[in-house]
Amino acid sequence: MPVLTFHIYFTFAANLLAIVILCRGNCGLSTCITRYLLSMAVADLMVLIFEVILYEIKDSYLPYSFLNYTPVCSLNLTLLFVSLDCSVWLTVVFTFDRFIAICSQKLRAKYCTEKTAAVAVAVVSFCSVLENAAVYFIYEPRAIIDKIPWSCFVKSSFYTLPIWTAFLWLDTILTPFMPFVLIVLLNALTIRHIVLANRVRSGLRGGKSVGNDPDPEMANRKKSITLLISISGSFSLLWVVIFVCFVTVQFTDTQFLRADYNDPFTIAEQSGYMLRCLSSCTNTFIYAVSQSKFRNEMKTIIKRPLELFTHMKNKN
Repeated sequence: MPVLTFHIYFTFAANLLAIVILCRGNCGLSTCITRYLLSMAVADLMVLIFEVILYEIKDSYLPYSFLNYTPVCSLNLTLLFVSLDCSVWLTVVFTFDRFIAICSQKLRAKYCTEKTAAVAVAVVSFCSVLENAAVYFIYEPRAIIDKIPWSCFVKSSFYTLPIWTAFLWLDTILTPFMPFVLIVLLNALTIRHIVLANRVRSGLRGGKSVGNDPDPEMANRKKSITLLISISGSFSLLWVVIFVCFVTVQFTDTQFLRADYNDPFTIAEQSGYMLRCLSSCTNTFIYAVSQSKFRNEMKTIIKRPLELFTHMKNKN
């Protein structure tokens, strides 16, 4: 548990640090990209709060708190799924934005703008709330103690009533099936376009750099594709297990949230949830690895408290 607690604090601080750095706007990224990355960082932070802190570990530290009242528990689970959908679909719209920016010169000037990014983020947020509003009503109290509904348990009718079956199918298609397919497809098309464009440009330049300086256009493309593939590729890898579990549930008699932890599907399901949570805290490290200006900003922010402490110590 101490290791888990340290991991939570570390990832929480990493997401907050990413939000602060992106808000400062000194990373050399366009306002459009910054808007997407900032929104993704906020959504990832919300996943960490609602799923990891308020759902997964609350029973270890606050086993008898108001967080376990059924209405509060149901609301928390609803917000959990809202934040997950926001995180997933913001990754999709960011991938699509980079696809347009790299592959379509005509649409780039009109689509890849801060205003379009703001609208896309607002639409994703609204649709995520609308899609998951019904989640609040699929839970019932696990027990009633002193007339207080306690904890959350999925209603048995959720697996039998046609309306809930249709909802589960729709939810599975929207997240994670469609995002998974779209991200893989858009990445494949983007990579193909960049490879072909680089071949043409390299051929026009005779396969050599001018004046021993690298081609700035090709360098920018490499940076764009590194950031894009790192973010969306990380998402795909960390979501693939839960994606397979969702597909399995739809075509077999297997059910989610079984209590038998010796069952192979339950082990895979819980592993998928763990990897899904991990995907909400990887982007900060991706930015740090792929963006030199982000690293410089991070060093500056970390150094400031140390410099202030040293200055006050020397003054005294």
